[in-house]
Amino acid sequence: MPPPQIKTRSAGIVPVRLGSTGPEYLLLRAYAYWDFPKGEVAPGEAPLATARRELLEETGLGCVEMRWGQDFVETPVYGRGKVARYYLAAVDHGDVVLGVSPELGRPEHHEYRWLDYDEALPLLNERVAEVLRWAHRRVCAGSAPPVC
Repeated sequence: MPPPQIKTRSAGIVPVRLGSTGPEYLLLRAYAYWDFPKGEVAPGEAPLATARRELLEETGLGCVEMRWGQDFVETPVYGRGKVARYYLAAVDHGDVVLGVSPELGRPEHHEYRWLDYDEALPLLNERVAEVLRWAHRRVCAGSAPPVC
């Protein structure tokens, strides 16, 4: 059987803030589904630019530090041929504001939470949980002083 065909690419950022008790990750909820901020890559747009744009649109967070470089992880093909690429970025300041989607006339997400790894993992489906595992390994292996 041939591998699934990729029809749609999306890109997002796993936002992490490093505190004295360890890293916390920002999750967004739409209905019962938790994920990181992400959205569809527009024609001609670089995936990292998409990830930064979506983070700003969905959370109001525009100032992030690509502390772990521009490495990324991609999900396997899911849904109707979609692949999501995620980057990891540190958020040192700023308040989350769920942006209003022009198409919906309301925020795309219902809530957000900053959660430590053990709190976040059970909320995620396996595809997104693997992204969190990747991010957490990167954060804990870094030179910053998180308590992991």
